[in-house]
Amino acid sequence: MNDARFPRLTEDSMTPAQREVAAAISAGPRGEVRGPFIPLLHHPDLASKIQALGEQLRWKGKLPPALTELAVLITARRWTCQHEWLIHSKLALNAGIPAAVVEAIQQGTEPAGMNEDQAAVYRFCKEAHATGRVGDDAFDAVNARFGREGAVELLVLCGYYSMMAMVLNTAEMPLPANTPPPFK
Repeated sequence: MNDARFPRLTEDSMTPAQREVAAAISAGPRGEVRGPFIPLLHHPDLASKIQALGEQLRWKGKLPPALTELAVLITARRWTCQHEWLIHSKLALNAGIPAAVVEAIQQGTEPAGMNEDQAAVYRFCKEAHATGRVGDDAFDAVNARFGREGAVELLVLCGYYSMMAMVLNTAEMPLPANTPPPFK
């Protein structure tokens, strides 16, 4: 991370509000302040609200984890977010997204061999990122499978992870040692 932009805050350097948010993040499913929450902690009110939304989307969402992770990968690729990709590509594979699908998205090509749910999510998210809206066919396919609640959740996933990609990219979050960047 470019420490000149968003230095990692130590317990001693935090304001009471920052300490409170850091404690809440650490007590939740993330287990610690990491990734985009390092820079976000510089605005504790926003960090608190953003982390609550992220917790809802990742751990309490209506969509199956594999489809959530597929949406995150499409978003990470859209914004060429190296850090987001490294974390979520592993989560996607562990959730059951085929390695060939992950690799195709990484290469910027449409994956072959997706099941119908994955194909519906892929088209929906690609359209959302390309134009800021989803056409009738893609919307109807997601709505038929996951209802309007699922459609809203997918839109918010795309928006949330776009925001996180911008935070991570602007903070210049480093990749783990000896890790090649996933995108050229």
